[in-house]
Amino acid sequence: MSEEMIQTIFARRSIRKYTSEPISEENVQTLLEAAMAAPSGSNIKPWHFIVVSDREMLDALADVHPHGKMLYDAALCVAVCGVPEESRYWVQDCSAATENLLLAVAALGLGAVWLGVHPKEERVAPVRRVLGIPENIVPLNLLSIGHPAEEKEARTQYDEARVHRGGW
Repeated sequence: MSEEMIQTIFARRSIRKYTSEPISEENVQTLLEAAMAAPSGSNIKPWHFIVVSDREMLDALADVHPHGKMLYDAALCVAVCGVPEESRYWVQDCSAATENLLLAVAALGLGAVWLGVHPKEERVAPVRRVLGIPENIVPLNLLSIGHPAEEKEARTQYDEARVHRGGW
C-alpha cells in the first residue's frame, strides 16, 4: 500500500460544513465506481445508490433525518441501499461500498459524513418515502457530500488496548 493511500485513509474525516460549489458529474461517477469496487459476499453486489443533487430533495432529506441538518448545505447526497432478499450479508456489503465511497471523497478533496438510517425504522420509513424507495429495498445510510468549508487534521485513532494478538 502506498504512503499516499495510507494518508488518504487518515485524512478521511466527517465533514459537516460545505461551500456552495457543486460536485462535478465526473467526480460523482468516480465516487460511484469506487463504491462498486467494494468486496461483496459471493460477489452478489446487493447494493443500489440513489444520487440526489436537487435542492428540494436534499432539504427534504435534511428535514426527515434527525442528524442530517448538514444536508441543507450539501451539494450531493448518496443514499446507499441494499436488497436483503439477495444476500444475508447486504449490510456488510453496503458498508464496504460506503467506506470505499468515503475514501474516494477524501482522495478527491471533498468532504462527507455518514448518516445512519437502517436499522432504525423511524429513519428508514421517512427516507423511503422521500426517495420513493420500493419496500424490498432498504436504505442503509445517507452520505452528505460537498466541497469542505471546514478543515480537520488527518488522524489515526489507533488504540493498542483494542488489539489482541493470537487470541483474546
